Amino acid sequence: MSAMGPASLDAGARCPCGRGEAYASCCGPLHDGAPAPTAERLMRSRYSAFALGLERYLLDSWHPSTRPAAMDLDPEVTWRRLLIEGTEAGGPFDREGFVTFTAIARTPAGRFEQRERSRFLRDPGDRWRYVDGAEG
Repeated sequence: MSAMGPASLDAGARCPCGRGEAYASCCGPLHDGAPAPTAERLMRSRYSAFALGLERYLLDSWHPSTRPAAMDLDPEVTWRRLLIEGTEAGGPFDREGFVTFTAIARTPAGRFEQRERSRFLRDPGDRWRYVDGAEG
C-alpha cells in the first residue's frame, strides 16, 4: 500500500491501520480533517497516511515544535501491517499520550520493521499532534 492514495481505495476497502473497519469509516474521516479522539487513533491514521502516501496529512498532524519543513516518502517502501503494542494516557481527557508500535514494511531489500514509542500532545484546539518518538 505504498503511495497509492485514498482515491484508489474502494469505498469498502479495509483501512490500512488494521482496526478491521472500512477506510471510509476509519482513518478516511481523519485524513479529511476530523480530529482524532485519542493519541492511538492519531497514530493509526498517521500509519495509514504513510501507507497511502499522504504527506500533507503527516505534516499537518505533526506538532509545530518538531515538524519538518517537508517530507519525502520513499515510494519503494510498502507498508504492510501495524501492531499497537501499548498505550499510555492519550485518551479523551488527557493532554499527552504515548503509543508503542511496530510497523512492518517491505522494501526492495526485504522485510523492514520500525519500532517506536511515539509521544503525542493535544493542542489548545483539541487536536492530537505527533511530537517525537524513540526507537525501541
